Amino acid sequence: MATFYKVKIQEVKQETASAISVLFNIPPHLKSEFNFISGQYITIQQEIRGDEVRRAYSICSTPQSGELRVAIKAVEKGVFSFYANSHFKVGDEIEISIPEGRFLLNPETNKNYIAFAAGSGITPILSMVKSVLENEPTSNFTLIYGNKSIADTIFYTQLNTLKESFSDRFKLHYILSRENVKNVLRGRIDENVTTYFVKNMYKETTFDAAFLCGPEEMIQEVSKTLKNHKIDKENIHSELFIVSVDEDATSAIKEGTTEITVLLDDEETTFTMQQTDSILAASLRNDLDAPYSCQGGVCSSCLGKVTEGKAVMVKNSILTDSEVEEGLILTCQAYPTTSKITIDFDDV
Repeated sequence: MATFYKVKIQEVKQETASAISVLFNIPPHLKSEFNFISGQYITIQQEIRGDEVRRAYSICSTPQSGELRVAIKAVEKGVFSFYANSHFKVGDEIEISIPEGRFLLNPETNKNYIAFAAGSGITPILSMVKSVLENEPTSNFTLIYGNKSIADTIFYTQLNTLKESFSDRFKLHYILSRENVKNVLRGRIDENVTTYFVKNMYKETTFDAAFLCGPEEMIQEVSKTLKNHKIDKENIHSELFIVSVDEDATSAIKEGTTEITVLLDDEETTFTMQQTDSILAASLRNDLDAPYSCQGGVCSSCLGKVTEGKAVMVKNSILTDSEVEEGLILTCQAYPTTSKITIDFDDV
């Protein structure tokens, strides 16, 4: 069951023309519920034009700050993001879920971290940067951050302040695709840019971990390049905001029906669903309070486990091959391919 708590908005800050950061006032009795690790997200639930809409947003504050703040960038056709940017105000009561997610930073001493972020991908990365700089005096952080222009750069002033305050341990590089700025690289974060930093500018540095957050194409290119430059796969961590469709999985979806049994909150429910319907959508349509947030295959809120039968996922940027072999699925992207299937939301 997805649990949401009503809290009030304490501050709405205009970060760019199209992005805000929102600080929530967490009452004392809920503080422990909202402890988090840098990199995690919360789900915000809001009724918009009569529909209940949920979206996942990464936390940009640090665990040590005592604050819970997220950034929301208005995106094209983004029902929730446009609503938040135009309607959220101080004092509004909002429903949010406890922090979750697998894109995590666990700071250690004497480590060299590098991060590549694009656009609003800076949100979880900012929390990581500040956590390392403020709590690990023997560790260093290098950030390569891509945007269209300086005006589009979320947290521009805050990042520059960190660079000045921690000049010996924080290296900051902007990449701009639509603006020429002195001493700033022009273009996008790709294989060439990644190679330039890890094999030239920082060729004497051994990076212990890399964190990537942004568009899928950027993450694929950067990840491949880092692996080619001897950074182990298990030390490269990424989070996507949009995932492409797996055409092979899509072609496996056929017309037909499946008898599905769902175990949720220690209760079993059985019903018949169309195989062209996602498991999450069918569960919600049958009045089951299944957990979810983004519905885009980029978070892990809707995680379930197939204990009988089979299903295919049309999108997946989160689960590893071994986890998929264990039967784990993102139910918002999973479609049954057998006449019977059993999904366990509890044993995940």
